[in-house]
Amino acid sequence: MKIAVLYGGISGEREVSLSSGKGIINALKAKGHEVIGIDFDPEHLEEIIQLKVDLVFIGLHGKLGEDGRIQSLLEMLKIPYVGSGVLASALAMDKAKAKQIFDMNQIPVAKSETYTLLDKQGTDSIVTNIKETFQIPFVIKPNQEGSTLGLSIINDEKEIYDAVNKAFNSDNTILVEDFIKGKELTVPVMGSPGNEKALPIIEIIPKNSYYDYESKYAHGGSEHIVPAKIDEQLTKQIQAFAVRAHQALGCETYSRVDFILSEKNVPVILEVNTLPGMTPTSLFPDSAKAVGISYEDMVEQFVKLSI
Repeated sequence: MKIAVLYGGISGEREVSLSSGKGIINALKAKGHEVIGIDFDPEHLEEIIQLKVDLVFIGLHGKLGEDGRIQSLLEMLKIPYVGSGVLASALAMDKAKAKQIFDMNQIPVAKSETYTLLDKQGTDSIVTNIKETFQIPFVIKPNQEGSTLGLSIINDEKEIYDAVNKAFNSDNTILVEDFIKGKELTVPVMGSPGNEKALPIIEIIPKNSYYDYESKYAHGGSEHIVPAKIDEQLTKQIQAFAVRAHQALGCETYSRVDFILSEKNVPVILEVNTLPGMTPTSLFPDSAKAVGISYEDMVEQFVKLSI
């Protein structure tokens, strides 16, 4: 097939996407496809509009890649693409909306509130409200951002003001939620609609105090335990939650669902990633490898599921 791979982009996750794109391109070539690589820039949409390909593989992450906008453009151009559609992509990117859907589907979520900055004077009242609503420790993060960009864990009230401004630098809506102490888990999901299966759960042990950008992408930044060392009953429950979250948002082909397993062994969902990282240190390929699926075969399965 003739396949275009979109990678790079202009979001805060550009460097990650460059690495994902390179891996996807090499995998597709290894499977015999004719591949066109496009470093996506919304200022040069003619590259997309003039595409003559059988399929687009989206290797973008974050805004203008994972949020439904590029998917919408491809839909209008009637170009098939790998991954979730417009609505599922937009919902998954909007953490607050996604949490409402998870809660409606009986998937445990952390207590949270959203705040929108309407004017500069609003910051003080938001900080006051946060102090009144949440007990330390808690998390402040942009509502629509990935790779923990703009995220802060608050351990002292003095940190709140700067953390709010940091999150607002990425988005005009922020999410504040209880900090859940426990194990970092993630569950890759793949399959055709209605037939999705969860791959082995991964436990993530970050070298830093939490699973931040460096832990995710620096070589040796975290340790991945596949499968996670949790009992069979809990494993099945978390995998079922992951598939349910994927389906509740309307995701297609593949996603990766992140959880915290609390100290009371309660799995609390964090988010669904509709275009999870595909770099050499990424989680989805690690889980696939644990069940005998090579990186190249995994990418090829995504292509077959999409057509």
